Amino acid sequence: MRTFGTYIVELLAANGVELVFGIPGVHTIELYRGLQNTGLQHITPRHEQGAGFMADGYARVSGKPGVCFIISGPGLTNIATAMGQAYCDSIPLLVISSVIPVGAIGSGAGHLHELPDQRQLMRQVSAFSHTVLDMSEFELALARAFAIFGSARPRPVHIEIPLNLLGCDSTSLGIARRLNLPAAPGVGTKSAAAAAELLRNAARPVIVAGGGARRASAAISRLAEALDAPVLMTVNGRGILASGHTLAVSVYPACAPAIELLRNSDVILAIGTEMGPTDFKDKLVDRTSFPAKLIRIDLDPEQAMRGMSPDLAIVADATEAAEQIGALIAPSVEGGSGRARAAAARAEMAALVTRKEKAGLSLLSALRDGAENTIIVGDSNQPVYAGCRSFGTDEPGMFFCSAIGYGTLGYALPAAIGAKVAASERPVVCVIGDGGLQFTLAEMATATEIGCPIIMIVWSNNGYGEIKTQMENAGVDPIGVDIFTPDFQKIAQAFDWHGEKLADPGALSARLAAARVRSKSSLIEIIEDSYV
Repeated sequence: MRTFGTYIVELLAANGVELVFGIPGVHTIELYRGLQNTGLQHITPRHEQGAGFMADGYARVSGKPGVCFIISGPGLTNIATAMGQAYCDSIPLLVISSVIPVGAIGSGAGHLHELPDQRQLMRQVSAFSHTVLDMSEFELALARAFAIFGSARPRPVHIEIPLNLLGCDSTSLGIARRLNLPAAPGVGTKSAAAAAELLRNAARPVIVAGGGARRASAAISRLAEALDAPVLMTVNGRGILASGHTLAVSVYPACAPAIELLRNSDVILAIGTEMGPTDFKDKLVDRTSFPAKLIRIDLDPEQAMRGMSPDLAIVADATEAAEQIGALIAPSVEGGSGRARAAAARAEMAALVTRKEKAGLSLLSALRDGAENTIIVGDSNQPVYAGCRSFGTDEPGMFFCSAIGYGTLGYALPAAIGAKVAASERPVVCVIGDGGLQFTLAEMATATEIGCPIIMIVWSNNGYGEIKTQMENAGVDPIGVDIFTPDFQKIAQAFDWHGEKLADPGALSARLAAARVRSKSSLIEIIEDSYV
């Protein structure tokens, strides 16, 4: 007999899933019965929130959906925060959970792990939540999930399996097969021509590239060069143009130089960005202050009409759209104003950088430049805030963080582990505050257990320094922000990491070089006051 739980993992493997993150529980045992025979790797985090963050980091770097096996009840409430972060950043996560048996769902009888309505909870942080009431439904639910991941706006999906189905005989379902999935929507000849005409006639075009355009880097670069158009990159879009490119503007879109660049343009081409308040705050609400024509390219037709109303909306894959529009535009003549406008925006931003931000940018630059292809994963802390404002990378996905969007703490460590699993040959560094680290500290054990060496920079100010500053600026006595800070060197030793405290900022490069050649993870604690 082949159980339904075994069929589920066989179907995942048949559709390209290579690993799952999960903590086995009494309600998910049947999902593990056939796991070894499929060749799927399993990674056990120390908390379901860590599982979600690891799957998030894995998905961002690999381009494949992160998959989690989660128990009903507390497993889902624990992973909900990670799903919220992935939902805001459009990251594909597949969360497969158990649920109490059919007939008992919603009974309130007091079953183990019972919630009144798991799906209602999960709907708030997912593209959809589906309860499989018949074994034949699972393939269709999985196909729907993968269709969203590959041809729509990717977001978490939750599929729950009642306990009384997981152990049933699934022989009647046949052999697990690869699914036939739809392609992303096409641009359309008329839409491409209309966009190209607006851009050809523009004297001062600007491209705004967001996280949804990460895979379109080469096409956007060619289009920008043909138009001589500066490319303003959101935080999730950094690296779409390399930081050294003359048209690259790695500036937080709500900052004055970025807003001025947009205000003085005559056509804005926005690709894969919400044009929303996380990136732009309230700066784009009034279209009367932005005379430019706006073209928006997005996989989500609803999102294309949110944030800032477009003159032309195109629902399409970012790469295909940029390529088709670019094919209709002849390269610009040398000496256009685009490079000068990009340089001016960069210079204006550099003049606004504070002393504390310079320290943070110096740290991030040392991490980026110390070794090729380094991936930097950030939490909410001062260096990462500085990076969000004006840090550039050489390719997409080399710097991502939780400081925007949902804005959770504790993200960087487990997400960095997921990133390292996806790209074991690349150096991975996480930058996290001493307060944020204590949210997911236990995941240091996961890195050691799976032999996943990363470098962790702990930016230490003995508490929640940013919130303390905000309270003081608001005239509120700081309460609850000065917290006990443990000895991170001893903790590192306990988890079989190398741990050290950096007293001399000038020694950072040497410490990083030593950490990169170690076979185990390294923790380097930097005291904020000594570095700023």
